[in-house]
Amino acid sequence: MFQHSNQNYSEIDFGTQDLRFGELVRCTFNRCTFSHGSLEEISSKECRFIECDFRGALLNGSIHKESAFENCNFNGANLFVSKFESCKMTGSDFTSSSMDGITIIQGDWSYTNLRNTRLVKQDLRGIKFFEADLSGANLEKADLRDSDLTRAILSKAKLQGADIRGAKMEGVDFKTFTITGLRMDKEQSVLFSLSHGAKVN
Repeated sequence: MFQHSNQNYSEIDFGTQDLRFGELVRCTFNRCTFSHGSLEEISSKECRFIECDFRGALLNGSIHKESAFENCNFNGANLFVSKFESCKMTGSDFTSSSMDGITIIQGDWSYTNLRNTRLVKQDLRGIKFFEADLSGANLEKADLRDSDLTRAILSKAKLQGADIRGAKMEGVDFKTFTITGLRMDKEQSVLFSLSHGAKVN
């Protein structure tokens, strides 16, 4: 096990290093690559990862608190039972990543690519998904109450049994997904009606 604190790294390849069980505190990584690296059960706190490459990396069991992953690539990464608490994930790409058992507490996931991700039964309350791409995502029985889904793309997303009461839904195209079994509040029902051409007084 290792610990790095208050370090700055730029354009370094960590992909071949064994980073399992490590601890990162207030470190900054700028355009570094962790591609196909071993980061199982690593923890980060108040770290910043800018345009870093996590493609195919093993991050299962990792814990991240108040860290930022800005415009990072998690394509094909293993995030099984990982935990992100109050993290900023803006602009990051999670294409084909494994997110089963992930825990997301609060945080900003705006502009993220979460297409076709599996987030069944996840507690996603209060998370900011502003303009996030959730098209084709499986959100069945997910708790999205009080989240910010403003202008999010939900085309063909599975929302059976999900709860979006209190969520901000302005700019969402309700015509692109099925609302059967979706728990909505009155404001969202109005937005749904307006998107289908109804006139609401």
